[in-house]
Amino acid sequence: MNDASFTIRPGKARLPGAGEADASFAVLPWRAWDSPDARAGWDALAARVGTPNPFFEPWYLLPGLARFDPQERIHIAALMRGDAPQALLPLQRARRYGQHPLPHLAVWLHANAFLGAPLVAQGAEEAFWEALLDWADRNAGLAAFLHAASLPLETALAEALLAVGARQRRQIVLVHREERAMLASPLGPSAYLEHALPGKKRKELRRQQARLAEQGTLAALRRTDGEGIALWIEQFLALEARGWKGSAGSALACAGETAGLFRESMTAAAERGCLERLSLELDGEPIAMLATLITPPGAFSYKTAFDERFSRFSPGVLLQLENLALLERAGVRWADSCAVPDHPMIDSLWRERRAIGRFSIAIGGPARRALFSCIVSFELSRNPQGLK
Repeated sequence: MNDASFTIRPGKARLPGAGEADASFAVLPWRAWDSPDARAGWDALAARVGTPNPFFEPWYLLPGLARFDPQERIHIAALMRGDAPQALLPLQRARRYGQHPLPHLAVWLHANAFLGAPLVAQGAEEAFWEALLDWADRNAGLAAFLHAASLPLETALAEALLAVGARQRRQIVLVHREERAMLASPLGPSAYLEHALPGKKRKELRRQQARLAEQGTLAALRRTDGEGIALWIEQFLALEARGWKGSAGSALACAGETAGLFRESMTAAAERGCLERLSLELDGEPIAMLATLITPPGAFSYKTAFDERFSRFSPGVLLQLENLALLERAGVRWADSCAVPDHPMIDSLWRERRAIGRFSIAIGGPARRALFSCIVSFELSRNPQGLK
């Protein structure tokens, strides 16, 4: 899980060009942020970001760090105004880049974090990138470059990064680009479904729903509060583990770290009112379940599971039909599927696409930047979409 075996020297630096005496950039061990006061400032930042990312909010990131990085090799980099963070992201020194032994600085992600967008207060995007890159130049160590993965491309955050790079004549290379399913439409659920699927497919889904209803009492349940969250979590973990993910060893319940992360983060999300739980139940037992994280103006389809004994009725798809109600949810303008590109189910139903990219960024002095130029030229010559 963790390649961050190099030490990042903690410290604070004045923010270059900020023009404010209380502006600074801090890179500190992540536990420095695990206190009530630090969490309060972090929460306040999350409410002001231009590009929402629940996976970097404290209720999700800190439980992941506690389980995947107990030795505190991961640091949190933050743009500060006095004691208030204006931007924040987890940072590591990685030994390998793909399959290659190539030390570099990188935004830290784990397998159940589906977006790498730093939390940045709206309007502070360029100041954040300037501060981060200045710090990286002066603290590169053995790192050949800085890598930012899973960054949403059509955002002020990505535009600011490219603008700073152009202004500083710093090489910033998009080494991989992909598109994943997204839900974003002014249409209501019924009209959207009619637009997304041909009549024959809609008829087939109605038939499957009718046949499933013949098996018992069928109901779709939606909750946005914390009542019954502990039972719901255990039902989800059990349902997912009974399917192909359990057989493959990739279900959340297959490892104590991921099961613990799910329990703690979903409980916290429910208490905050940012978790929408959707279940399709047959005779009171869930046969399909979906956890959606609500982060206005967006939402993230975080985890889904279904009972494969009922696969002939497509319970996962039927649940997604209920999930189209997101189109009418107040404060939500779009939903990120968090799915792999070309997903066989969600891509056919959610017709919009969100562009996600990986950037490699030159840091340090002339010699290091010349080496970086050779690295990315080699990478892109082998594969225009970058190394897998």
